[in-house]
Amino acid sequence: MSDPGFTLVQLRYFAAAAELGSMTSAARELMVSQSAVSTAVAQLERELGVQLLLRHHARGLSLTAAGAEFLRELRGYLAHTEELAETARSAGQVLIGRLTIGCFATLGPFELPRLLSACERDHPEIQVSVIEAEHATLKQALRAGRCELALMYGYDLDDDIESVRMGTAPAYVLVAKDHPLARRKKVRLDDLAGEPMVLLDLPHSRDYFEHLVESAGFTPDVRHRTTGFETVRALVANGLGWSVLNQKPASPTTYDGKEVVELEILDPLEPLDVVLASMRGVRLTRRAQAFIRSARHARAR
Repeated sequence: MSDPGFTLVQLRYFAAAAELGSMTSAARELMVSQSAVSTAVAQLERELGVQLLLRHHARGLSLTAAGAEFLRELRGYLAHTEELAETARSAGQVLIGRLTIGCFATLGPFELPRLLSACERDHPEIQVSVIEAEHATLKQALRAGRCELALMYGYDLDDDIESVRMGTAPAYVLVAKDHPLARRKKVRLDDLAGEPMVLLDLPHSRDYFEHLVESAGFTPDVRHRTTGFETVRALVANGLGWSVLNQKPASPTTYDGKEVVELEILDPLEPLDVVLASMRGVRLTRRAQAFIRSARHARAR
């Protein structure tokens, strides 16, 4: 096998310069001289025979197309070199190190506490940090290597993303405590036809909820839109409309002291899968694999 000709140090210096957009910032981060970073990056480019960075006078650095693709691959490689070193240091001991996961914003309050607690209990030396965002941003974070796993709903996942199913989140109708249908346990969506709707207005989520209603044969009269899960519940509790949601809080009481009622939907709807997503074809670190195992055990309890 031929020697690739570049070093791990050169790869790390390039990654720092690319991420920070500056040789000076990379040098400060790595605690080395600027010339050391500049020389390492130049040697790496020379060895690869391709320009990775564009140098802009007084405006820092930007990636070439080749550099952007190389950086995407490099992030995973560097993560595994760090894991390899940790494996050697902790042979026969517990897993240690950092793990960044993404989480769909509305799933956070319901899922994160038990999953993080389970991982901390099973692997106390793994330091988990969380990026909370909406669906499209989480997919971008996975592709950019900003997180290794993402807890999200299993819809609109592109071919380059694979997932492990954690469970399901069936949709339900939400009405105020004094709504005429509140005494029922189950309703059909068309029972709400003609009444104002409160929509959870997050990217992808709004399309999903509107599609559910339209599948029942009518177009929803969306009277209020909000990106806040608890705001949806509060508006419904105050009689300003009905809504459809997936996650169920433990209490029917809203922040302002009113109450809502959750009703099962009789229409034949497919429940949303809750998944841990990752990039297809990218070998997960042992920390990520351990997190998945802990998460699945926690959800099975």
